[in-house]
Amino acid sequence: MDRQGMISQLNEVPLWDIVIIGGGATGLGTAVDAASRGYKTLLVEQFDFAKGTSSRSTKLVHGGVRYLAQGNIRLVMDALKERGILLKNAPHITSNFSFVIPAYKWWEKMYYGFGLKIYDIMAGRLSLGSTKIISKKTAQELLPTAETKNLRGGIVYRDGQFDDTRLAINLAQTAEENGATILNYCKVIKLEKQEGIIAGVHILDSITGKEMLIKSTNVINATGVFTDAVLKMDDASQPKLVAASQGVHIVLDKKYFPGNNALMVPRTADGRVLFAVPWHGKVVVGTTDTPVDHTSYEPTALEEEINFILTHINLYLSADISRKDVRSVFVGLRPLVKNTAAKKTSLLPRDHTVVISKSKLVSITGGKWTTYRKMAKDVLDKTIALGQLEKKTCVTEGLKIHGWTDTIERPDDLYYYGSDAAMVKELYKENPAWKESIHPALPYTKAMVIWAVRNEMAMTVEDVMARRTRSILLDAGASIEASPIVAELMANEMRMDESWIREQLNSFISIAKKYTMDDV
Repeated sequence: MDRQGMISQLNEVPLWDIVIIGGGATGLGTAVDAASRGYKTLLVEQFDFAKGTSSRSTKLVHGGVRYLAQGNIRLVMDALKERGILLKNAPHITSNFSFVIPAYKWWEKMYYGFGLKIYDIMAGRLSLGSTKIISKKTAQELLPTAETKNLRGGIVYRDGQFDDTRLAINLAQTAEENGATILNYCKVIKLEKQEGIIAGVHILDSITGKEMLIKSTNVINATGVFTDAVLKMDDASQPKLVAASQGVHIVLDKKYFPGNNALMVPRTADGRVLFAVPWHGKVVVGTTDTPVDHTSYEPTALEEEINFILTHINLYLSADISRKDVRSVFVGLRPLVKNTAAKKTSLLPRDHTVVISKSKLVSITGGKWTTYRKMAKDVLDKTIALGQLEKKTCVTEGLKIHGWTDTIERPDDLYYYGSDAAMVKELYKENPAWKESIHPALPYTKAMVIWAVRNEMAMTVEDVMARRTRSILLDAGASIEASPIVAELMANEMRMDESWIREQLNSFISIAKKYTMDDV
């Protein structure tokens, strides 16, 4: 992907069929769907792709076991189907993964085992494997550092895992390959209307400072937790649609949780769900569900959320994990659909909602990464129903996502690059020094930085450290130490000067500090 080339396309299309506001999971998925149906499609994101919620998930592609317990059968059925489709269409960034529920009470094996058998049945032909009830000995083998006191065995079930931001970048590439124009760092500053009906958007290119009017037959608002801001731009009297909920995760070294199986606690003492999931050589532990009034692109973990995670993970692991063991803290905001009857955000539905304003602005919010494809299909079908587009059939159920391959074997450090891996390795020939690591504690090379700039529209050091690689999540301290090397590589590639480097480092380090325990 070439950003300058994308910008030039803005002048070549006098009228777009669809403009999508928001470059997270839903927006990118909608761009893939729209472009693959043959519509002239433009997506604009005010910062970087997946800058917000979509880069801060628990890294699971799942049906949602707890939604089954809540009785939300339709959501679970949809999610299980979409889980299977995603694993089939993007095997290079997804995994079929074993999750273990340790049982410490005599009834838990049968209770959770029965529930997860239903989970398997609901998945049908897209099931990832059968649930098994296991002995104490097997549970100890699968979870070597699990607390053994009162352990009675457990349940093993299968679910999916993925790299959220790598999927987002691959969706952007897939959309482009199908004819879409995809732009980061382009902010919608005003909605264009004709006789009260949406007719386009005014955008500001943050890189150049240039403002442009983009005319479009349809506009889709897919901005997640920022949905209300766009709705207010359309109609200042619009009531709030989104109730944001904050989810915090901590990242630990793998030594505290060795093995290749995830831990799932379906109900902690206060009724929450807890995961410990191996990911990129680390382990992601979380999450929380805290209502927040203020939405931010860089939300901050609360002290009580960190304490909750540390306290509860120590109940299930033999190791005594403390704050000093945490390599990174990351926070995501869930765009839950507002319900005045619910007192807790944990009780709000995780389903998605499509709202069509009087101006024919189409907004979609809610949902989760696993169901992004269905969300895209639903919002596009409803947009088509407005009558201003030729009806075309969705093709994404069988559409391979950029990078699809069945040839790369694990544990190649370029596995998540899929079919691009060979081209990344070709950069070693251009400059052998690019084969070097950016930091001893991080699994990324200089070539990956160059590739991100040349082919994945990385514009800032943060783009590379947070989303083209996952450095800031794996080890925030190491990412700060590696940032001067990354900034210099990018500056040389982008022909930027020393002042750009200084500005980028100041900006990135101030953000990265929020991912350390020092800032909590």
